[in-house]
Parts: sequence; C-alpha cells; structure tokens
Amino acid sequence: MENRLDLGKIIAFLRKRLKEEKPGLQAQLRMCPQPPPSLQAYPENCTNCLKAAVLILLYPKNNQPYLVFIKRSHLVHHHQNQISFPGGQQEDEESLEDTALRETEEELGLNSSCISLHGQLTPLYVSASNYLIYPVVGSLKNTPHFFGQPEEVEEIIEVPLAHLLKEENLKKEIWPLRDRVALVPFYHFQEHKIWGATAMILSEFLSLIEEFISTPDQG
Repeated sequence: MENRLDLGKIIAFLRKRLKEEKPGLQAQLRMCPQPPPSLQAYPENCTNCLKAAVLILLYPKNNQPYLVFIKRSHLVHHHQNQISFPGGQQEDEESLEDTALRETEEELGLNSSCISLHGQLTPLYVSASNYLIYPVVGSLKNTPHFFGQPEEVEEIIEVPLAHLLKEENLKKEIWPLRDRVALVPFYHFQEHKIWGATAMILSEFLSLIEEFISTPDQG
C-alpha cells in the first residue's frame, strides 16, 4: 500500500479532483453512528448555525504520507477529550481557509505560511454543537514539528495514510451515546478511536484517496 501512495501524485490528483463534484454525504454517512444523532441535514440549519473549518493536513514522514489529528483537552467548550482535525470557529470577515490555517497554527504551533491549500470537502452539520464544519485540504512539503497548545490540545496524533486505508483498522462497537445506544464505526490507531464528525469527514477524504489508487497511472 505505502509504495502506491506517492505524496506528490496524491496532491496533484486532489488539486484537480476537489474542483469537481465530491463524494459528499453518501461517503460521510458510512461513518455515522446508527441510529444517527439527528435527521437534520445541514441546509436546513445553515441560517442559524455556527461555522467552523478544520484542516486535513497531508505531509511526508518516514517516506510516506501522514495525517495529523489532535485529542482535544477537557478545557475546550465543545467535544472535550475527542479526536479531531485541527480547526475551530470562523471569526468575523475571515475566510474559511484562513480559519483553518489560523486554528492549525494556534493548536499545533505550525507556521501556516508553509501550508499549501488544495480545496474543500463537503460541509458537515453537527447537531450536538450546532456547527457547520467546512473541511479544508492542505499539505506540507517537509516533515513538520508540532507543538501542541496545552489548553486546547491534550495530544497530537500522527497517523500514516496507509493505516487508515486498511480495512482491518475500520471497526464498530456498541456505545452509550447521550440518550441512546448506538453502533459506532471508528478508525482504530494504537489506543485511539477516531469517530463521529471527524470520522465522517475522514471517510469522504479517504474515498478520494481510494479513487486515486484505483485510477490508472495514478496509484
């Protein structure tokens, strides 16, 4: 798998592919807990919800592509102790791309001027926090050194892209969630379980990577 994931070719593919129709909600729903927390779709809520952006950051490490996630601290307002992409709420007159870059710089101590942006995935509405999340895709040319902001970030989690594409690392468990019991799909990495909105966003991204691998002369 690793030798088919050339980072430069992936980025070139994403730059073009993200300008076209995206896999969308169908790909996201593959990782939605069942029963779902809400039957509301984001267009029904876009007039009164909060907007946020997260960054899906590709970079080279150990001669293969990696993605970075954070484990949010117990001090943040929403989704405490959960694993997410770096990101946060959009500020006034700030573009969604600038939100993703600013939050990544704040949370990971990374100079955002080094990040190249390639497009966006499908927005995802999260009913629990009333956020409409815009996933932004970016990359770095070199292996970064992260420095987590301690009030917001409990742990920085670096995951090889190839690991997330392996079927044996996609699991499901029955969990108690708020007022219900749900079958929860998640990506398993070491002791971590990537689930919920982050897993749904990741599912759409990985569907594009799978498309890259299956495209002749690409993967």
